[in-house]
Amino acid sequence: MTTRARGAGAETREQILDAAVCVMHNIGLARTTTKEIAHAAGLSEAALYRHFTDKADLFLCMIGERVPQLVTALHDLPSRVGRRTVRGNLDEIVRVALPFYEQALPVAAALFAEPELLARHQERLRSKNVGPHRAIEHLAAYVRAEQRLGRIGRRVDPEAAAWLVLGPCIGRTLMRRFMGESADPEADDRFCKTLLHTLMLSLAPDRRA
Repeated sequence: MTTRARGAGAETREQILDAAVCVMHNIGLARTTTKEIAHAAGLSEAALYRHFTDKADLFLCMIGERVPQLVTALHDLPSRVGRRTVRGNLDEIVRVALPFYEQALPVAAALFAEPELLARHQERLRSKNVGPHRAIEHLAAYVRAEQRLGRIGRRVDPEAAAWLVLGPCIGRTLMRRFMGESADPEADDRFCKTLLHTLMLSLAPDRRA
């Protein structure tokens, strides 16, 4: 295969994934078919199967490549230990987490309606050691590192602190989706500020005797 052909193939694959995301968000995972995706992409169904083995393979790739990865943002946390402020570092995570869950939760909810697809997705997560648990692990590791520097109190449980950062973001997104509300940047900004203010009361360094 020539370089030009490989490039064209990659572009077509991206086109299919973009169409899959659009169709799924418009009509839901259960009603999304390869025929609908092909129509949205302006391609034949046969073209889809040149890039993906079946519908499940297509959706697993879409989930892995089109839903923004929160863990990617968390990878930078080790370089921020002891730098700036703890509040500033966690504020960045919260502001990434909100849009992440806004996109990820509808996909996750749709997966639970497709047991076979969910099982394959879970197996893929296990084989690559990725998934929502990794976000908690990264955050907990950051909290431990800041504890060693005395910037977070030693009484704080790192895993619990990590859940206190991400849990409210999940809950806020679920509530908004359930009520049919649209994202509100100003309300999200207020949410981030009040959440961080409350968190820092719990994470404050130990008082010196």
